[in-house]
Amino acid sequence: MLCYWGARLREGLGLIQPDEVRHLNDVRCVCPTSEIQDISAGRNFVGFIRNGKVSVLRLCGDDHVGELKQLETGNQEITLIVCGGDDPFLLAHGGKVIIMDESTNCRPRKDLANRHVIQISCGDQHSTALTQEGRVFVWGENSHGQLGLGEGRSGSQTPQHVQFLDGVPLAQISAGGDHSFVLSLSGVVFGWGKNSSGQLGLGDTTDRHVPTAVKSLNGKKTQFISCGGEHTATLSKGGVVFTFGSGNFGQLGHNSFKDEHLPRVVAELWGSKVSQVTCGRLHTLVLVASSKRIYSFGCGMQGQLGNGLMINQSVPLPVHLPSEFNDELVFGKLIAGEDHSFALFFKQLISAKPEPDPSRGILTLDDQWVSECDNKIYLVFSSAACLNGSFLKTSCDEHYQTSADICGLDFDRVKISFAKLSENKKVLSKVVKTVRDKLLPSLNLQEGFTSVEALRVYLLLPELIRVCQEQHRDHLLDALASKILRLKPDALEVLENYWSKLPKDCLKELVKLFRNTSAALIDEISSGEINCDERIHLKKLMKVLNMIYKVCCRTHNDITSRDFIIHKINDLLDILKATLVDFESWLFGDINEMLERKDHFAKTIEILVSFPFVAETVSKWRIFKLLQNPVIIETIPDPDECMLFWTGSTLHINRDSILKDTLQYLRQGNHSYQHLLKVKFVGEDGIDGGALSAEFFSLLSQSFLSWEKKPLCENSLVWFNAENTHNEDFYFLGIVCGMALFNHFYMSIDFPLALFKKLLDQRVTLIDLEEMSPVEARGLKELLQEDDEVVEGYLQNFMFKGQELIPNGAQIPVTTINRQKYVDLYVDFIFNKSVKKQFEQFSAGFSEGCPVKAWKMFHPEELREVICGSPEYEWEGLQKCATYEHCSPSDDLIKNFWTVFFELSEENKKKFLSFMYGTGSVPAGGLSKLTLKIVQMNNPDSDDLFPETHTCFGTLYLPKYSDIDTLRHKLIHAISFCKVFGRK
Repeated sequence: MLCYWGARLREGLGLIQPDEVRHLNDVRCVCPTSEIQDISAGRNFVGFIRNGKVSVLRLCGDDHVGELKQLETGNQEITLIVCGGDDPFLLAHGGKVIIMDESTNCRPRKDLANRHVIQISCGDQHSTALTQEGRVFVWGENSHGQLGLGEGRSGSQTPQHVQFLDGVPLAQISAGGDHSFVLSLSGVVFGWGKNSSGQLGLGDTTDRHVPTAVKSLNGKKTQFISCGGEHTATLSKGGVVFTFGSGNFGQLGHNSFKDEHLPRVVAELWGSKVSQVTCGRLHTLVLVASSKRIYSFGCGMQGQLGNGLMINQSVPLPVHLPSEFNDELVFGKLIAGEDHSFALFFKQLISAKPEPDPSRGILTLDDQWVSECDNKIYLVFSSAACLNGSFLKTSCDEHYQTSADICGLDFDRVKISFAKLSENKKVLSKVVKTVRDKLLPSLNLQEGFTSVEALRVYLLLPELIRVCQEQHRDHLLDALASKILRLKPDALEVLENYWSKLPKDCLKELVKLFRNTSAALIDEISSGEINCDERIHLKKLMKVLNMIYKVCCRTHNDITSRDFIIHKINDLLDILKATLVDFESWLFGDINEMLERKDHFAKTIEILVSFPFVAETVSKWRIFKLLQNPVIIETIPDPDECMLFWTGSTLHINRDSILKDTLQYLRQGNHSYQHLLKVKFVGEDGIDGGALSAEFFSLLSQSFLSWEKKPLCENSLVWFNAENTHNEDFYFLGIVCGMALFNHFYMSIDFPLALFKKLLDQRVTLIDLEEMSPVEARGLKELLQEDDEVVEGYLQNFMFKGQELIPNGAQIPVTTINRQKYVDLYVDFIFNKSVKKQFEQFSAGFSEGCPVKAWKMFHPEELREVICGSPEYEWEGLQKCATYEHCSPSDDLIKNFWTVFFELSEENKKKFLSFMYGTGSVPAGGLSKLTLKIVQMNNPDSDDLFPETHTCFGTLYLPKYSDIDTLRHKLIHAISFCKVFGRK
């Protein structure tokens, strides 16, 4: 049965004879012999679909009398009719759009012939269409931006793609007078176009030329939108109706005739579970199926409210419906037109629920999609919108909470589904081809970012790529990385936030995917032919991996820096080293090929320097040393420059005036910091093979600490003396520390980690103060934890040792509200403001003393380790690295040696290091990275001899002592007087 009311129409609508029409006040009821499947009402037409055939009734003339005419649509089965401001649109089975001209002749719309359209909506002078792959097309006038194509775009009579909505899984489109709306599967509402009355619900009256999210409806579980002439209504799950826009006829139902610029609940319907809402031009209808009632409000001057009155009405009141509705019929569809209203009912069991029409929704995958193996799978994987809508977390309606913090995906379902897909190699292969050829090229969020829902594809594709065969994985991941790197900053920020909230196992797999693919590329570069594209691919993967690394550093303690290490880097370094020392190839081979190969490896290493988190400390140290070598850094090395680098600049120094002589030498400005340093102690015969320089920096370190000018002050650690204003002192201290790093030696100064953070431009925190001054840090921590009364009892102002931390700080008390600010300023003052000039001079000197900027690839902890040595003395590592000559580990002499060594005090063990290597510092990577060669000396008078060392080569000459006591005595004596007994 069809009920209608409002302005006068042909009696019976042409569906039945006039005398068969039943009247109830202004409501008329007709029961045609053929059942009506669909109905639409617009400004000029009312259209009906009966048994797949279409009839239209023209609303013409002042009396609105017209003839019902059946349209000729050939053999097309029509599934939808839409009557808007102009002529009707028809939608045939298979998504073909058919238009009707002024003579009511039908013809296909050719410019949409290749599109499978599932929804059409028409405004006054514009139309929108939604395709099954989730794309929106628009055409018509664009006077107020109602096409959503961007500002400055004119109208178009041919369908235009709304790129701003790409990737958003849409559930519905709706067009009003001069405005448009779409609704996503997660209930997010986007509007654009005319907004003079606030019909976009954005809180203002400014027109919008691109789709704009109605943020006040986020989380409201919106399931349907309807647009009127200048007002809009939405229906949420649970039956709540929001209206906004023009209210001058009462069409918003808020018991007023005022406009509303933000969505507002129709309070008079509160408690009623509304199941349908539809907007006419100036009135609104709602259906409450549970109470079997239709309510109307708005303009009623043509009787379109169906309550027997010709007045405007600002509150919802019931429509007068026939009594048999309660017994025999159920609601089908509610339609509000220009001056008319229609209600379609069906004869069926009241308890039966109408099934949703799958043909009017975009394609998505259900739980059985892998086993079905139909063409639908490949269509979904060709569309970001369809894929984004396929794995929503619908349990407890969680997908309705989608935001910049919640992606709305069900990752358990994703993993299960893709695992099943991996078992079907045929389907997987075709899916991969579809993703490669269609989906990835279509990702163009860099052109415009409208919704966070469009970013789900960047979370889903890694899960798919992970189950792909290896030969497809690299190409897909490279293409995905390219798309990620082209995202706009706001989209990238949301994606990184999504990464931070991934389930831990998914995030670990994401790290593993990018890390392992990068490792494979490095392996190819190491062993394959020269291919510059490999470096380009590697750089892209490294950039994305770096983003993920930063996310993990901020939010995931379970995923550490060790999870990002690529051990294949060492293989690359080995290959480069082998290339450099392959003298035969350099002399007799193709020199151009060798240079090209060396350059290829060197440029790859330069990429790795930009992403130091993938290399462990030892690898970084190797890279640092390689990048000092002119052979590496110069495309065509200058032989003279290479020789000068290795021979270096010799510093003649007096052991008794080491600090004075060094400063005097540096002030002359003649030293070339790009070349290695050689040290010659005045009055000594030693030739510097490394040991003399090591000893030089060790002795110089102690001289700085005991210098009468006091540039440094010692507590538990060494820090800048804030009272020393001789900036040159700190400048030269920085130069010496930089030179030590450049020359691969250590400064025996216990700097805090804060210094190395500052050198690397990283923020210093309360944790760093805890390392340097535990008592101060403990007091500040207690301040942060105490309650109000205790904090007030401190009587503390924003002061530090007579210095104001902020302007007027002496008059500002520390409270529970501002105490965190006080602590931050306190720490900042100690590490930054109080020693600003001192550190700036040190930093400038350090950069000059170490001109290879690759030192910035070290983490603060690593930089401290390579400058000051490792703080960890794992003495077993020294035994592990030992090799032997003229003896073996099972000999009594060697057993006795290690027994005595491990009996030594910690101080004497460190003296042994100085005896062996000229410095007591532990190298990066620990003692196991040292070279220790023990040579047994078989002299006849061994018990009278002392152990000796060749410090440049890490060789210990150990006489064959007769017993352990003699060995102990001679060894302790030797390490205590290493200046006398060491072989330099």
